[in-house]
Amino acid sequence: MNEAQTDIVLSLDELFSLAHKVLTRHGVSDDHARAIARVIVQGQRDECHSHGIYRLIGCVRSVKSGKVDPRAVPTLRDVAPGVLAVDAQRGFSLLAFETGLPVLAEKARAQGIAAMAINHCFHFSALWPEVEAIAAQGLVGLAMNPSHSWVAPAGGTQPVFGTNPIAFAWPRAQSHPFVFDFATSAIARGDIELHAREGKPIPSHWAIDRSGQPTTDARAALDGAMQTFGGHKGSALAAMVELLAGALIGDLTSSESQAFDDGAGAAPYHGELVLALDPARFLGADLAAGEARAERLFAAVTGQGARLPSQRRFEARARSERDGVRIAPALYRDVMALLD
Repeated sequence: MNEAQTDIVLSLDELFSLAHKVLTRHGVSDDHARAIARVIVQGQRDECHSHGIYRLIGCVRSVKSGKVDPRAVPTLRDVAPGVLAVDAQRGFSLLAFETGLPVLAEKARAQGIAAMAINHCFHFSALWPEVEAIAAQGLVGLAMNPSHSWVAPAGGTQPVFGTNPIAFAWPRAQSHPFVFDFATSAIARGDIELHAREGKPIPSHWAIDRSGQPTTDARAALDGAMQTFGGHKGSALAAMVELLAGALIGDLTSSESQAFDDGAGAAPYHGELVLALDPARFLGADLAAGEARAERLFAAVTGQGARLPSQRRFEARARSERDGVRIAPALYRDVMALLD
């Protein structure tokens, strides 16, 4: 570890060890700590700062709230040939995902498509690490989940929806997968929290204050409601996520998650829906032609100077793997204080 001007620089291994040490210091089991630390490293490595080391603070707060079982052991239930359910048993979601992924992949290869419902989980992470893990097995991945009710519907002033992210990954044999992961809110909640920590203003289209007026004050935004992206379009997608990853899988909506928290300040408690599709089963002998068609599509995008989603993230990944990750000193001090 060394300090370059203002930032703290850690190797990826050092960051993993720090995250694992913080989590186990607060009673998180080794299996959970490793699953969480892997994803925190991925977020910081790819310069997704709102989902990197900053998330350790929320993880510890969630454990201290008494809501999360930091030593929960996920259980699997075979629902149907193409459906799997993983009960996180009120633990963090990431170990439940890792537990169910091999079975999900097996079902997708057998049926062509399979769904995994993760139930009774506390969720704080980005979804792109999950769909990337599906793509790494040669499968197409789609994932979504509600959160806490922080987001007002288009035309409304009161929070109903969560940030309700949707993530998708398409495997590519000779390149990084095609991946997108975006909240149906105008921005991720963590980005507003980081602006509030640093005393920085936010764009006025991100959120409204308690009176329903657009605000550039991050703290007023946290006390008010976030906005959906794209107006009514983002609002409709947010509602879809509530239905598919809440009502359909027998788990909580964002409003119910908020009520369950009851001011404890834990991570959102809800479910997650994950889909995996096998191109080989869909295309059979035409697999190579289908893959080539996809590559022509990507080339048509990049050939005119446009970027594919996650291209900046993959560029950041290469830098971090070479040079380590950079962490603001104030945030690093807050994380180290968790070891006291």
